[in-house]
Amino acid sequence: MKIRIKTVIGYLAPPLLLAGTFVLALCWGSFWISPADIFAENGLEAGVVRLRLIRCATAFIIGGGLAVSGAAYQAVLKNPLAEPYILGISGGASLGAAAALISGLAAVSGLAVPLTAFVAALLALTLVLAVSRGCFGGVYSENILLSGVIVGSVCSSWLMFIISGLGYHELNSITWWMLGNMEAGDLNLLLTAWIITLSGTALLAVYGRHANVIALGEEMAYNMGVAPVRTALTMLGTASLITAAAVSLSGIIGFVGLIVPHAMRRLFGADHRRLFILNLFYGGIFLVLCDTVARSILASQEIPVGVITALIGGPFFIWLLNQRTRTGHD
Repeated sequence: MKIRIKTVIGYLAPPLLLAGTFVLALCWGSFWISPADIFAENGLEAGVVRLRLIRCATAFIIGGGLAVSGAAYQAVLKNPLAEPYILGISGGASLGAAAALISGLAAVSGLAVPLTAFVAALLALTLVLAVSRGCFGGVYSENILLSGVIVGSVCSSWLMFIISGLGYHELNSITWWMLGNMEAGDLNLLLTAWIITLSGTALLAVYGRHANVIALGEEMAYNMGVAPVRTALTMLGTASLITAAAVSLSGIIGFVGLIVPHAMRRLFGADHRRLFILNLFYGGIFLVLCDTVARSILASQEIPVGVITALIGGPFFIWLLNQRTRTGHD
């Protein structure tokens, strides 16, 4: 009965929570808008609601995408601490996106930024896997976190080098973008992020059974007719593409891919056939709430949403790492 209740809650609650979260985000901000004025067609309120709606759509798809990516990385790498930010994937994608923006490729095509970010994210992931296997002793799944920190730091250093030659206005805009910017300046890029994230989530959900099987080990996967290497590459590539789309749209936002998947496994179990869908909804809801707080908590200025997620995710990561250490000693 408990499992049924959790399943019902897991599938029925997200649409209701999402609707309530959007209404709250549309009403709450630098000034309050009555729920009755949300559907107004003219006036100042109508313009503000449109801007907030675009911002909510941006935050939802980014939060959902990062949560889905985190769940995929954790499933394939068999490490609940893995997520795009910690693994350095977000850092690689941001380096590629910044290079596309600065070089002028973004003006050539709307797909230039996400594609460049995707290539850089794949290169960062490949480097993380290579370093974790070849340069450290011990357990591979544990070393991958250290490798991710190293690769992320290298990517951040190159990014700082690139933007150090920019003028004041370009430096200010790209710095704000790096801290997590929910103001989608290009609606075509926002639409591209939605298409990539929804399609990638659907593909990962199709591979949900495969993800469950490879978690049991390569030998068991072969015995059950699942090709672990092909499955792992498909899932890692899809997760990296989703991460690249999120980063190219909003910059680096950390810890969403850590907090939400861990909470979903605790609440609804580790069946990836439904876990990816749940992460899409709850990850989006989580980031919409964080963004609402970021733009509303101070009346005179806006806080980058990446600061809010870091303030929540940093202590959560320490707690989770401490829990794993205690379990290992026990």
